[in-house]
Amino acid sequence: MSRAFSDITFTPSVKATQEQYGTREGNRNFELADDPRNELTETEIQFIQARDSFYQATVAENGWPYVQHRGGPIGFLKVLDARTIGFADFRGNRQYLSVGNINADDRISMILMDYPRRRRLKLWGRARIVHESEQPEIIAALEDPTYRARIERAIVITIEAFDWNCPQHITPRFSEDEIRAYVEPIIAENENLKAQLQILLKNQPTD
Repeated sequence: MSRAFSDITFTPSVKATQEQYGTREGNRNFELADDPRNELTETEIQFIQARDSFYQATVAENGWPYVQHRGGPIGFLKVLDARTIGFADFRGNRQYLSVGNINADDRISMILMDYPRRRRLKLWGRARIVHESEQPEIIAALEDPTYRARIERAIVITIEAFDWNCPQHITPRFSEDEIRAYVEPIIAENENLKAQLQILLKNQPTD
């Protein structure tokens, strides 16, 4: 058995390049692994559900890849089961590049980033477009009642493989909410100290 991602990505050209640069033997271990890593565990599920954005790549009929950044409220990318994830697709710039690519070629790759903790999850899958008229239960499962925008369709992805990347060269970056979570306790402590100082100054004896 091998890692599912190596079955997908270790093409003859990639293997030849690994040979060229002397890494073929080390990479061969991925092809001898016991766990194929094509079903999400609780670790991946929690990671996916905590994201507020990801990058996705699709391929056009002319062979050109198209990489898109997708964002939304935390948890907008939902796990439906160990092999299926999906998200509600809202009206954007109406070019429909990713949607059109998926209609022609269902292969998709995704990178999910956790910048503060320097973690990165790569996903490979097959995507399909779902409309409410066809499968309203899927739309209902993917919608977020707190996010008020009209869903045009859903994109549902069957996981073929996943892999975790090393943290090297991931620069920690923080969202406004993450910074607030770090700063608010410090502000509260500072206000408490100022209040205590005011009490001490007020209670000092005067000449």
